[in-house]
Amino acid sequence: MEATIADSSRGQTWSGGKNKPFNSSYGKMMMWFFIMSDALTFSGFLGAYGLMRFKFIDSWPIADEVFTHIPFIHGNYPMYYVAFMTFILIFSSVTMVLAVDAGRQMKQSKVILYMGLTIIGGLIFLGSQAWEWKTFINGSYGALKLNDGKIVQFVNQSGQQVSLESFASSASSERIRHTKSNGIWGMSEAAIPSVTLQQVKEGFANHPEITMRTELVDLSTKQKTIVDRESANKYLQDATHVVQGANLKENEYGKTLFADFFFFITGFHGFHVFSGIMLNLIIFFNVIIGTYQRRGHYEMVEKVGLYWHFVDLVWVFVFTFFYLI
Repeated sequence: MEATIADSSRGQTWSGGKNKPFNSSYGKMMMWFFIMSDALTFSGFLGAYGLMRFKFIDSWPIADEVFTHIPFIHGNYPMYYVAFMTFILIFSSVTMVLAVDAGRQMKQSKVILYMGLTIIGGLIFLGSQAWEWKTFINGSYGALKLNDGKIVQFVNQSGQQVSLESFASSASSERIRHTKSNGIWGMSEAAIPSVTLQQVKEGFANHPEITMRTELVDLSTKQKTIVDRESANKYLQDATHVVQGANLKENEYGKTLFADFFFFITGFHGFHVFSGIMLNLIIFFNVIIGTYQRRGHYEMVEKVGLYWHFVDLVWVFVFTFFYLI
């Protein structure tokens, strides 16, 4: 059954307008209900992340060492690009506010302008997030996985991380990835690392200036523990294979749980951004053809604006949890 609320002044069922609960239309109230339920969902995800982060606080990957890339620029720029993404999304929230305000003033051309800028901002953010995922999946330096599942990385004399390719010995023969088009029919294997474990061992022996660091983090300095060559050789003998990049099973940056949460939470938020862009596009084209101008109000712009502001606010929390803390 559909619940109705009598309107004594008009003798009609409630469908929004004046003298209604919270002086809000039905559509706005339902959008608020959706936002509150979605906020609880994100709260549960971030709460679970915080719990695992606290449980493994002494071995959790350091964000400043993971998110250091900028498109088309080589170098170590921790958090710069993530900060840029955050700025773009917040700026798109500002343009959405301006679109809502222009709609209240019945200024169609300004609504078109500001909604267009909001959509562009959302597309830039979504594209940036896709690039960040690709970079995270491909990895930066490579690492070794030990028998106990822990990850060890390689550093130079100054404590800076170095890539496996920079010191590993050359391959004696070409390595071919097993795919469905070669080898056994219908079977394939994961991407082959650029170097083998044996190459890493040989290269490590030939470069005495290289040593290792473990997952263990010194909480006072927020730096991973660097071990001497003797301990590094013991870890090397205990290594099982090379790990490059991150996925749901392995993570060259450290704890696999970090990658699991990163993919799930940022992916869930990215889906919300994508949904927001689609909704904005629908409303945007309706504004262009004058649908809301003829109706005499731009309430649909306000409703989609509420959703977009929620998406922006959630990112502030995701950004804080994953990148800043």
